[in-house]
Amino acid sequence: MANGQWYPPEWPDRIRALADGSLTPVTPKRAATVMLLKDTATGPSVHMLRRRTSMAFAGGAYAYPGGGVDPRDEQQIRWAGPTRAWWARRLGLEEAAAQAIVCAAVRETYEEAGVLLAGPTDDSVVGDTTGEDWETDRAALVARDLSFAEFLDRRGLALRSDLLGAWTRWITPEFEPRRYDTWFFVAALPEGQRTRNASTEADRTVWIRPTDAASSYDKGELLMMPPTIATLRQLTPYDSAAQTLTTAPARDLTPVLARARLGEDGEIVLAWPGHDEFTKHIPTGGTSS
Repeated sequence: MANGQWYPPEWPDRIRALADGSLTPVTPKRAATVMLLKDTATGPSVHMLRRRTSMAFAGGAYAYPGGGVDPRDEQQIRWAGPTRAWWARRLGLEEAAAQAIVCAAVRETYEEAGVLLAGPTDDSVVGDTTGEDWETDRAALVARDLSFAEFLDRRGLALRSDLLGAWTRWITPEFEPRRYDTWFFVAALPEGQRTRNASTEADRTVWIRPTDAASSYDKGELLMMPPTIATLRQLTPYDSAAQTLTTAPARDLTPVLARARLGEDGEIVLAWPGHDEFTKHIPTGGTSS
């Protein structure tokens, strides 16, 4: 490959099956992921994890902490920051669904990176979240033995929705067997907290400048899915985590969904609207170019 784009070999067959009606798209699951940022002497860095090569979905690819919505993410929860109604308007959802997306973003960041965007008051954030008691709760969240609402209530904490900025939204292509409707958020690493590899799905984590990560992708050194490299490129103009967060409310959240069409000669053209770098031309019985 000329770059590090994740491209499953079964896509051409699945695209053709979708075109001839023998493949029915699955309904995408709601999900959230967070681009966690911290300032350094050379500009902001973003926290990334590498998915284990054994993973069925995008094994070996670099991504951000995130995952699917837990139905209990809609439970009554102590909430700080913009209201649920505000988030509903921002995300284009009903209030309960908007809360679930924001809750999933915060919960998954804690589950996979050990970073918690919550505090005892509406304008404070917890400090160090390491230690045996924190790890016990985190493991219970991962196992779904504990809901996030129960976790926050037990510790007397409020979810700090104001620490998140909604950045973009991507939907997995219709020909994929595992589909997600994913909202991407930005957030700054809270003072006193530190990331760690808390995910069983990752074998490595890094703090890396978006420009460096994008350069490594272009060289084929880092494998990424289109949404990951696209968002990395979008982060490169900003000089600080705060500046990035400031711009988030004005960003367009129209979903990005790949489209595939068949040419007269049987060639497949796969494109992501607004992201020309990912366009693939797949000849009949051949591989992408």
